[in-house]
Amino acid sequence: MPYTRFSKFQNKNFVRARPVCKVVRFDAGEVGKLFEYDLHLITKGSLQIRDTALESARQCSGRVLEKTLGKTGYFMQIQVYPHHVLRENAMATGAGADRMSTGMARSFGKAVGVAAQVKKGQTLFLVKINKPNLELARRALKRAAGKLPCPCAIIVEKMAVASKLPIASKIAA
Repeated sequence: MPYTRFSKFQNKNFVRARPVCKVVRFDAGEVGKLFEYDLHLITKGSLQIRDTALESARQCSGRVLEKTLGKTGYFMQIQVYPHHVLRENAMATGAGADRMSTGMARSFGKAVGVAAQVKKGQTLFLVKINKPNLELARRALKRAAGKLPCPCAIIVEKMAVASKLPIASKIAA
């Protein structure tokens, strides 16, 4: 992975222009409410996930939850942030390209997007829900997993509602 530092001090930047993150919202639903179950969408491998894939997964899973439960029946959060700047060394093509192109000399590249670097077993999405809607939340996370470029697993965690702490039993899906 190349080092792509982006700093508020311009002389410490290695990347001169960082593309805007396309994820619109990282939290959705009712923020302060207590729910009975936590569902985690976790990765089964280490990889980079582009911001467009995260936004697409958020939209399709959020639509499933919001259509049935409204805006207050759940809480969903994206747990990763796309910090990593992706770059591309555009090569010239066509007639006379060999005279204009620098090849791999000075090949730092232009910023083309941002991605989240994810490790194996890391939580991508968190959904908090009550027991009657557990299957709906599972279906929503399964749809989100279909939009992501990696195999994912869903872990269900029962919460002790009074203390906000997880109960020891975890159920893998």
